[in-house]
Amino acid sequence: MSELKPAYLIHGDDHGRVGERRASLRALAERESGSGGVEGFEGDAATPENVAAALASMTFAIGRRFLIVDGVERWKGADVEAHIVPALQALAPETTVAFFGRDESRAKTSPVLAAAVEQAGGSVATERTLKAKELPRWLRSEAGKLGVELDREGARALVGQVGERQRRLVRELEKLAIELGPGARIGVDEVQAAAAHSSERQVWGLVDALVAGDGAAATRAYVELQAQGESVTRLVGLLARRVRDVLAIALALEAGQASAEVKRSVKGSPWAADRRIAEARRSDPDRLRRALETLADLELATHGGTELADRTEAVRAIARIAA
Repeated sequence: MSELKPAYLIHGDDHGRVGERRASLRALAERESGSGGVEGFEGDAATPENVAAALASMTFAIGRRFLIVDGVERWKGADVEAHIVPALQALAPETTVAFFGRDESRAKTSPVLAAAVEQAGGSVATERTLKAKELPRWLRSEAGKLGVELDREGARALVGQVGERQRRLVRELEKLAIELGPGARIGVDEVQAAAAHSSERQVWGLVDALVAGDGAAATRAYVELQAQGESVTRLVGLLARRVRDVLAIALALEAGQASAEVKRSVKGSPWAADRRIAEARRSDPDRLRRALETLADLELATHGGTELADRTEAVRAIARIAA
């Protein structure tokens, strides 16, 4: 593990990445010092005065002391100057304080705090959402870190298929790197063959759970997708398409076709074909037919309804399919 710095500031408008880094640092802190060595400040408690007072207070904890502070984008520069700057200048040994700011148009982390962290020997990192035109170059750099080469047109194709959310793009790139192996050169053909549309890729977990009859996992997967803004109407279409694909494979296997023959008839990458064949082997054609009927009923029930009513109908349909 690299040597810990006395202070960190991680901020930016990529809130997801800021949250990931916060979770990672907290996990590291708990491994290093146990939960008793980690102090958290958030909400109304996360004020410059409270944090400065905590930094100045004595502690009987053994080992390194960690303070994790959220919401610093709300702090005013004058308050940082009055309380945090002197507290960092007098920071006790074996202490690490990490500040996290989720910048927005009306609330941005003060440059006074960034300067104070750097002057204390700390590290400042900005996690910003890239503009669409910046994404291909960034993706090519990320590909290099994964040991593969992504050409310019492949990077543009990946953005076109997955969208502009950086975390989703990285996940798809990681899947491509695993599937194609170290040193692979990834272009448009490889992207189109292996990188499904992000919503379709995400719905695989929901389909897997439904096929396996795991109602709890299917409901969790649906709630996560719904929280990301996926509408019931769109999800019904994606689910029905996947269930029809699995049903066709299941019927072919039931009729005696060899797996290799079935695999050649499945569109997409060999990895995706193997996955769908495995789903079909675990499923029962009659259950899949009933699932399609339930999805058709769900489509009718949610036509023109409210968001809450649609969500309720979807959860009920998932329970019926899984059962």
